[in-house]
Amino acid sequence: MIVVFGSLNVDLVTAVERLPGAGETVIGPAYELHPGGKGANQALAARRAGAEVVLVGAVGRDGFADIALSLLAADDVGLSDVARVEAPTGAAFIAVDAAGSNQIVVAAGANALARADALAHLPLGEGDILLLQREVPEAECLVAARMMKRAGGRVILNLAPAGPPADELLGCLDILIVNEHEALVLAQFLGWLEREPDAIARRCDAERGIACIATLGADGAVGWHGGVCRRLAAPTVAVVDTVAAGDSFTGAFAAALSAGFGFSGALQRGLAAGSLACTVAGAQPSVPRREAIEAMVGQSFL
Repeated sequence: MIVVFGSLNVDLVTAVERLPGAGETVIGPAYELHPGGKGANQALAARRAGAEVVLVGAVGRDGFADIALSLLAADDVGLSDVARVEAPTGAAFIAVDAAGSNQIVVAAGANALARADALAHLPLGEGDILLLQREVPEAECLVAARMMKRAGGRVILNLAPAGPPADELLGCLDILIVNEHEALVLAQFLGWLEREPDAIARRCDAERGIACIATLGADGAVGWHGGVCRRLAAPTVAVVDTVAAGDSFTGAFAAALSAGFGFSGALQRGLAAGSLACTVAGAQPSVPRREAIEAMVGQSFL
C-alpha cells in the first residue's frame, strides 16, 4: 500500500503566448478547471501505475471539493481519510506558454489544515510506502513520517515546492526526489558547496544515508542509492504541457517500488510516466496508466 499525505487543489489553467515577467500582465484566451494538487496528483499517478493507494489530506465544503476529488474517485484511490474542513478547497493558478513551460501560484486553503492523525488507524506495515510533498504543513509531514517508520515502512519526500526541509524530517527519509532547483535549495540548506544535481544527490546518499533522485527535465534523471549511480536519459516525446510531469514521475516511481521493482526499474518507470505526462495538457488528465508506462519502458530502456 502507498499512503500519500498531501494536497488537493483545483487547477485553473490558461494558455499564454509567453509567461509574464515581474509586474507584467499577459492575456490568455480562456481557462480550464482541472483537479490537481501535488498530493492528489501523486496519489493518482501511483494508482494509475498499479498501486493500492490511500490519500490523506483535506478539502473544503465547497463546489471545488467535488472537482478536486473527481478523478481520484473514478480511479478508486482511497479517499475516506480526506477531511472536509471549514476552509476553501486549495487552488492553483497556472499559466502555460507555447513551449509547455509554466508558472504556478498555489493558494493553500484547506491544505493548511491537513492533519496526519488519520494515519493512526491505517494498517501500516513493512511493505508500505509513505509519499510526502511540501504543500501541507511540514510538522504534520513529520508526524506521518514517524508513524510510517515505526511501522517499518519506507518514506519518500518529493521536495516540492522547493524549500528547506526540517532536519528531523530528513532523518526519517529513505528516498528524496528533487528537481534541479530543489537540489540547489537542499544544498544551500545543508551548507554544501555543490551546485550540480548529480553531486548533490551523491552527497545526500553518501553523507545522509538517503537515496536521492534528481530529475533533469528533458535530460532524464540521476539517482544515487547505496553508493551506486543510475543515470537515465528521458524518452523523447512531443511536449504539450509539463504540468504534473514531476508528480507523474514520483507516483509511478513509488508504485514500481511497491510492486517489487528495484531502484533502477522504478527509475525507468518514473521517467516513462513523467515523459508521457508531458504529451497531454492539464495535471491529472495527463497522468498515464500502467500499460502506457510499461510500453514506454519497453521502447526506451529495455
